[in-house]
Amino acid sequence: MDQNPPPFLLIGEILRPHGVRGEIKIRLLTDYPDRIKGLPAVYLGTTADDTKAQPYRVKHMRMHQGYGLLTLHTIHNRDDAERLRGLFVMIRTQDAIPLEDDEIYLYQLIGMRVETQDGHILGIIKEVLETGANDVYIIDSEEHGEILIPVTDETIVETDTDRNCVTVNLPEGLI
Repeated sequence: MDQNPPPFLLIGEILRPHGVRGEIKIRLLTDYPDRIKGLPAVYLGTTADDTKAQPYRVKHMRMHQGYGLLTLHTIHNRDDAERLRGLFVMIRTQDAIPLEDDEIYLYQLIGMRVETQDGHILGIIKEVLETGANDVYIIDSEEHGEILIPVTDETIVETDTDRNCVTVNLPEGLI
């Protein structure tokens, strides 16, 4: 498992301006959106490893139709907000709230071994796609090439951080 966390964790992706007063619409990438309004600052950048990510003080955050509407102190109009389109809203990794015992961050999955319930090793997780319905693990497999595994209760049997392994129950015909 990756022991070197990225400097930032993604909590949202800026989609577009909302209105004319600098409010921005974000697709939320966190299970804790209510915490955003209490943050002193968020960072805006292109990736979790972005060394040029810029801090912005949070003025206000509200939910609207499943999206976050974020207001930042130095973003005052639609043009300012438009320049932020496509950037990620992030927090410093060390500022993240502690996870429950059975939770892990997505970045911790990268590099984990994936095996079936009978012990057959499929490969290594190289990426996690966050889709609308469920996440998808992209597995780099020597035997099968690239495998896409949907993250559902039916397919993911166990994620064992001690063994650095995800055990899966593959649907018929997936490989």
